[in-house]
Amino acid sequence: MLRSRSVEPKHPEAFTDPGWNLHWAIPFARDYGTNKAMVTKPRTYERKEKRAPKPLDARRLDDLALHYVARFATSAAKLEDYLRRKVRERGWEGEDGPDLAMLTQKFVAAGYIDDEAYARAKSGALLRRGFGNRRIGQALSAAGIAEEIRAEVRAGEVAERRAALALARKRRFGPFGSAELDRPARDKQIAAMLRAGHSFETARSLVNAPDEQAARDWAGSDEGDDE
Repeated sequence: MLRSRSVEPKHPEAFTDPGWNLHWAIPFARDYGTNKAMVTKPRTYERKEKRAPKPLDARRLDDLALHYVARFATSAAKLEDYLRRKVRERGWEGEDGPDLAMLTQKFVAAGYIDDEAYARAKSGALLRRGFGNRRIGQALSAAGIAEEIRAEVRAGEVAERRAALALARKRRFGPFGSAELDRPARDKQIAAMLRAGHSFETARSLVNAPDEQAARDWAGSDEGDDE
């Protein structure tokens, strides 16, 4: 039977001396071959300070506006808000501040910005996602769209019902769910549709529909329209 025996370290001072990394590593390297990784000091990296951007002038501000409208569909008010934020962040080079309203109108006149086209596109996108007129109106108002344009792009009854139907199918509300609804679950689904901008009457009619076909008939939509 083999018996274990203790082995004394060849360099016991390596475990007691605070400078063990050199006292121990150097003899070790002499006996077993050089290992530079054991005696090399750790690398230190100096973080370069990020250079502050130059203050804006008329040319730089114009370039920012052009880059923004080229990348994003936007309204006149949103562009002006964006430029105002950039001037606040970077500062302005010159005594008189920039005329942001005039610069925005320059892009409107050039056809880069069309509030009505933006409102129609935004309204259509939100309708397809299942939002109602109230939420759509809030989104357009936040984008600075004028009241008369919001009224002009407001969805009709059939379009809003189809939006409610899209939301119900997506969230499995009413007849599109797999389980029979009790009163609390029904109230919860109606509340969710109200938050999406639909009226109480619309939400109640859809959630209480007896089956999927009845919901489609209520929305004025056939199977091909929904897919």
